[in-house]
Amino acid sequence: MTSEQIRVGVDIGGTFTDVAMEYSGGLATVKVLTNYANPEQAILDGIESAAEQAGVRLADISQVVHGTTLVTNALIQRRGARTAFITTDGFRDVIEMRTENRFEQYDLNLSLPKPLVARADRYTLKERIGAKGDVLRAIDPEDLNSLTARVADGGYEAVAIGFMHSYTNSAHEVAVADALTAAMPDAMISISSVISPQMREFERFNTVIANAYVRPQVAEYLGRLVALLRKREITAPVFMMHSGGGLISIETASEQPVRLLESGPAGGAIFAAEFATSHSIDQMLSFDMGGTTAKICLVEGGKPKTANRFEIARTYRFKKGSGMPVSTPVVEMVEIGAGGGSIASIDAMNQIRVGPKSAGSEPGPACYQRNGTDPTVTDANLLLGRLDPDNFAGGAIPLSTDAARQAVQTQLTGKIDLDVEAASFGVTEMVDENMANAARVHTVENGRDITSFSMIAFGGGAPLHACRLCEKLGISSLLIPSGAGVGSAIGFLQAPFSYEATKGMFQRLSEFDADQVNQVLNNLDGEVRHFVKEGAGDAATETTLLVFMRYAGQGSEVPVEMPYKAFTPEDVTLFKSGFEDAYRTLFGRIIEDLAVEITNWSLVVSTVRKKSKAVTPKRTGAAVSGHGQRQFFDAALRRTVLAQEIARGALSPGDLVVGPAVITEDETSTIVTSGFSAIAQTDGSLLLLSKNRVEAAA
Repeated sequence: MTSEQIRVGVDIGGTFTDVAMEYSGGLATVKVLTNYANPEQAILDGIESAAEQAGVRLADISQVVHGTTLVTNALIQRRGARTAFITTDGFRDVIEMRTENRFEQYDLNLSLPKPLVARADRYTLKERIGAKGDVLRAIDPEDLNSLTARVADGGYEAVAIGFMHSYTNSAHEVAVADALTAAMPDAMISISSVISPQMREFERFNTVIANAYVRPQVAEYLGRLVALLRKREITAPVFMMHSGGGLISIETASEQPVRLLESGPAGGAIFAAEFATSHSIDQMLSFDMGGTTAKICLVEGGKPKTANRFEIARTYRFKKGSGMPVSTPVVEMVEIGAGGGSIASIDAMNQIRVGPKSAGSEPGPACYQRNGTDPTVTDANLLLGRLDPDNFAGGAIPLSTDAARQAVQTQLTGKIDLDVEAASFGVTEMVDENMANAARVHTVENGRDITSFSMIAFGGGAPLHACRLCEKLGISSLLIPSGAGVGSAIGFLQAPFSYEATKGMFQRLSEFDADQVNQVLNNLDGEVRHFVKEGAGDAATETTLLVFMRYAGQGSEVPVEMPYKAFTPEDVTLFKSGFEDAYRTLFGRIIEDLAVEITNWSLVVSTVRKKSKAVTPKRTGAAVSGHGQRQFFDAALRRTVLAQEIARGALSPGDLVVGPAVITEDETSTIVTSGFSAIAQTDGSLLLLSKNRVEAAA
């Protein structure tokens, strides 16, 4: 055995499974195609390849950190367990009625996402807990026995329980869960007072249902993964990346899989935050584009933006309310079906549409030569000269230009009056505009001016599209980090052990009860530290307190970070000033003489991360030439340009690459458009600046 710490980060995406292995000699990275039938096998294949590259034994691996899109995909594709939902009598249809908000007022054909549990599988019980936790109607034992028998006879794999105001008093949910466990020992029971103890019954009910819906599938998958790793003598502990940007034990992940919703993208956000800190960039737009989806996240002050609510799969122009809401701690981002494998088609109006359907890894884009026939973004990039058919994925996946052309001709140019180049440009321009629009909506929703941000781009597809995205958004500074193709997997290795506990407790500031607040926070503190200690032992930790506040009469809250301490009645002024600062930042002004309310409390404990090594940016340098030339289609110029081709590994800090250029590496390629130049940095990253900024710096 060796005392060397060998840590592995593994991110399963819809198209590729990315592996990053950290060892004393550096970092080994690998991309392999995702195996849909046995995703754990792709993990093992990737780890074995990385270990061979690093020259280490599998048995010497000390830690495995994993993130997966399994939960998100299962919810979007409705591939979960047969689930029952039990709620308070009279509230059976809450998940169908939602909040009765029309996110598009004038669309007469507006359709809402269907509930995960059909009405026939929803059951009610005559019970009631009051808003302050008092029992208004106790459970009748006969009613409980009758309900238990009916649910047990239903043949359900999972049961979700969500009662009114159970976040204040969980006694009734626990009693029903105990009765069901005795009657259905093989079923997996989830209760809302554990999964999402927050105000608002629709979001809370939807969250506990989502947890129950995916729990059997996730538990089975994680069990298979651990068994396979042990079979190959990898006895290292396995931890999961959770949606809030930290690590949790595999046991916790199996019980609360809804916390894994944005597990992979959260790793990317941590990766982006580390780079923002090391490069002293206060406002960063994280752009993560893989084979299936694109994720966009705001990073400010070295931290990705977080929230206690999230919407999966917004279906209507990225608008709030058009997706499936869950109330669980997440890194807040917008995710759309725009990846390298996104399929292009012609709609009823003879316009090119891209996504959200993806070719994935099976069969993959047409150019992969794996029996795929649909044209994808990757096919379009190949036809536009942005990809080298002989060196894609380090040469592991040879690409066929003829197959890509055939797919575009059959599915696109055969239906509209465009040649192959114009149709391919239409595909990439459409996907770039979709991503740009998502970024605009995300920043506007958060009250930010996108032109003041820098961008960091990673994932296999992002460096191909980042310059064009910056041109559309008016962003003049872009970073492509080292290891960009497997950014999320690297982010897993940078993430702290952390856990976030939430609690709904309503208070008006005018009736601030410091003793009640301190009691709730002490309870949350004990819960959080128990989970963190599972993975981190006695490591040093830091604590963050988020308080969700609003003006009386408003429907939504603003998260306010407060100092974590024992509060006194005099601290009411601290809460008010903190809320007003946050509200003013978001909306530009405050509302005078209106009562302020607190709804939910959130406590995060995480291990202290190493300080990022500061990087002094190089903004000018000596121009270098590449080893060859290649033609690619420059979208801003609307024509094909002759570009120099340069291997990224051949660049030294300070080297200047003037666009148009293609900078190649095994996992991805960076397209430097005619309006940008790239400068190699001391940490191995590439800083791309608009030529106006380069000239100004010179």
